[in-house]
Amino acid sequence: MISFWLSPAEVRDATYIPKYYSPEVDALLDDLARDYEVFSVAELVEVGALELATGHEIGKHAYGTGDIPFVRTSDIPNWEIKVSSKQGVSEDVYREYSARQDVKPGDLLLVRDGTYLVGNSAVVMPEDGDLIYQSHLVRMRVLPNSIGLDPYLLFASMNSAITQARVRALQFTADIIDTLGQRVGELPVIVQRDEAKRLETSRIVRRLLERRASFKRTIAGFGAAMEQVLLDGDDAELSKLVYGDDDSSKKHHRAPAVSSEMGQFQAFWKSSDGIRGGIYLPTYYDVSIDRELDAMKDNCELITINELVERGDLTLSTGHEVGKMAYGTGTYPFLRTTDFSNWEIIHNPKQGVSKEIFDDYRRKQDLRELDVLLVRDGTYLVGSSCIVLQDDAESLYCGGLIRVRSTSEGLDPFLLFGLLNSYIVKRQFRTKQFTRDVIDTLGQRVLEVVLPVPRSPELRTLISGLVETVVRARVGARVSLREVFDSYGPAEDRTLAS
Repeated sequence: MISFWLSPAEVRDATYIPKYYSPEVDALLDDLARDYEVFSVAELVEVGALELATGHEIGKHAYGTGDIPFVRTSDIPNWEIKVSSKQGVSEDVYREYSARQDVKPGDLLLVRDGTYLVGNSAVVMPEDGDLIYQSHLVRMRVLPNSIGLDPYLLFASMNSAITQARVRALQFTADIIDTLGQRVGELPVIVQRDEAKRLETSRIVRRLLERRASFKRTIAGFGAAMEQVLLDGDDAELSKLVYGDDDSSKKHHRAPAVSSEMGQFQAFWKSSDGIRGGIYLPTYYDVSIDRELDAMKDNCELITINELVERGDLTLSTGHEVGKMAYGTGTYPFLRTTDFSNWEIIHNPKQGVSKEIFDDYRRKQDLRELDVLLVRDGTYLVGSSCIVLQDDAESLYCGGLIRVRSTSEGLDPFLLFGLLNSYIVKRQFRTKQFTRDVIDTLGQRVLEVVLPVPRSPELRTLISGLVETVVRARVGARVSLREVFDSYGPAEDRTLAS
């Protein structure tokens, strides 16, 4: 509940929503004057220090025509662009829009429309390659200026608690979705007055983004590289991807768009004896998967998830639906299918629950460090996964997720996670998913998925070590970014982030 007095002369544009005038944010912005210069986005545009542009709606007919990312609001979690965008476009579609959009490394993409997603942002990195973006995003480009602003300081400001609090105050509902609309120009940009501090903040943010981006490129190429490792029986391709020089790692530069995982039209003969469970969908029997698994059998043990469960190497458990009345009652994360990306749990899950609700479910769910969370329900999200690290273990997870726990030394959590993210396994997830009511799901078919587990103990250890390196390096850099953003601005504003 917000209550305060405001004179009629202070009402702007007939806006009578109290949070729009948040006196707490205004007071904190005033207090910044000693250490920071405070500008609005509109002021920076007016003096030529900042350029704004919006994207385009390309039409659904263009979706899935290629693998060049069409970046949408849901493709910008965790301060970066997703490795595999939901939709990819063809070279022809890209050429039609790329000159008008003119996206360059160093540009910042800010979510303008989308309720919970409003205010999310990412800096475009060289590793992101070619892309186009939708109209619900705003592209911000820092131009040469005399105030010391650069893309990394702009990024720190946009993700500071005080600017994020202003985002929440400014967003409003247009039709059925929240937006900033033209109010994006009212967002504050805070810039440190001390040049040495500006340079240090910029250097740290840039270094952390580059570290995350370098390993994001690894994730982009992981599926194909892992495929080769399982076929060849050695880790050469994967080691080059993680530790190799730029030329070798750039070979796997672009991950396929999620839509391309759905497969292409197939036609083949199958006898009635081979039909299982009354299923007549050709994709379910994808013959190319059988051929590829057969090529791996010399180097790998081919074993279904069900067989691993039966012999005690894996345990599976599904989450719970806590009910919408529990949403927003506290700060314990309630993880949903949209709450992880690029092998990580996102830093700001959409919903939090109270300690009482958390305590009520935690024993039933028993989420632990190094558990793997796998998306069972959700169409494009099906088959996505993340590995839980210590900071994320105190969370609850929804019924659309499966908790997969390794209980075998021969299938340690990072090896399991690597196998689940190999292209051969992700393709199997796509062949097994089916539509139930209004959403796709794996249902119990997840148990049919075959994991190609390397026979060589040395190779299993190498894969596990490489995957762990990527996961821990990226999460460590993300945590450090959070610390930078939390400290950017007055200490008091940290309470505003929630």
